[in-house]
Amino acid sequence: MKKTINLKELTMNNNTEKQNKYIRAKARVAEIKKFYTSLISYAIFITLLGALNYYVNEWRYMWFLWAAFGWGIGLLFQAGKAFQWSPFMGKNWEERKLKEFLEEEEKQDWN
Repeated sequence: MKKTINLKELTMNNNTEKQNKYIRAKARVAEIKKFYTSLISYAIFITLLGALNYYVNEWRYMWFLWAAFGWGIGLLFQAGKAFQWSPFMGKNWEERKLKEFLEEEEKQDWN
């Protein structure tokens, strides 16, 4: 049986797609904003820890670098998420997989 799509359904699908794109874009902007906020916090606190380290022992043992290293790794992962760096899965991998699974579901519905 062939399914026909009327103009009203097509318009609703188009509006829904636009809304979904807007929601995804808004979420991405929020992630980037969160990353930059974290980056500023990192710079401020590591600078303060470095100053404290210098005040306490004048660079004899630079312990603040351990905090900078640990927090920096977390910041790298946050940047990867915010800017969608995904060397293992490739660009838009999640979206392609979602489409693939939806197509499989649709094929099963027809059988």
